[in-house]
Amino acid sequence: MKTRLLLLCASTLLVTASFGQKYFTKSGKINFDATSPSSPEKIEGVNRTVTCVMDSKTGNMQFAVLMKGFEFERALMEEHFNENYVESDKFPKAEFKGIIDNNDKVNYAKEGTYPVTVKGKLILHGETKDVEAPGKLIIQDGKINATAEFNVLLGDYKISIPGLVADKVSKTAKISVACSLELLKG
Repeated sequence: MKTRLLLLCASTLLVTASFGQKYFTKSGKINFDATSPSSPEKIEGVNRTVTCVMDSKTGNMQFAVLMKGFEFERALMEEHFNENYVESDKFPKAEFKGIIDNNDKVNYAKEGTYPVTVKGKLILHGETKDVEAPGKLIIQDGKINATAEFNVLLGDYKISIPGLVADKVSKTAKISVACSLELLKG
């Protein structure tokens, strides 16, 4: 009887692992840094309302962020970001749809830190470009902490920097993503 129960539990775990599970957050964080080396002030924004869904079986993931959710140290910087650069009224959100390229190397049933490579399409300012970035998944207490960093060439997304501030704003923005994902119930 104990052997049957043990086999039943083991096969249930294998079936669950093979189907994968979906993880989710609405409170992920994205940092945006376009500070030029010659700028006396930081050009940084943070958004703490990033939505992310990830499937542990396939490695598919999707992020969505409202552009007006980025907060800057100075209100004028935030206004310029939304009105002049990313045109938040015209392009209200940015999205990433992709996959963890080496998902087979992640053991979602075992706590630990796993280096990953994320590949996909970033949609920003009405433009879609391929993105590949190194990242990390930390599995602990049934949650997944996902982090990644990559650079975005603003010109690739048709975001132009006026000549008046060209020396203050970098042509490349550093993007840092951090999400604490929990099992999606239901």
